[in-house]
Amino acid sequence: QVQLVESGGGLVQAGGSLSLSCTASGRTFSVYAMGWFRQALGKEREFVAAISGGGGSAVYADSVKGRFTISRDNGKNTVYLQMNSLKSEDTALYYCAQSRRRFTMSKTEYDSWGQGTQVTVSS
Repeated sequence: QVQLVESGGGLVQAGGSLSLSCTASGRTFSVYAMGWFRQALGKEREFVAAISGGGGSAVYADSVKGRFTISRDNGKNTVYLQMNSLKSEDTALYYCAQSRRRFTMSKTEYDSWGQGTQVTVSS
């Protein structure tokens, strides 16, 4: 059974930075895509970023492009999300997820999810 554990959320002022981590267990980590999604209060869960199994390809939502960076360390079974120039609209519960595909940004193709870590950006 896959287990994903996120960490690194918190409260930050607008313009600041935060780094999220997610450690996975239970499935061969280096094969499958990893993604970050977020859900703001009263809104649907939305795609933020995804990275391919080998780490060579990444894709971002337009709203975070140029500010967020996704990366992974397959030796540590960990995926990261570096968030810079944070805005109040980035406030949300952030989830990491693992897909059974090598690279995808489609939420429906992610079958394992963490519990989420809260990111709050104050203006």
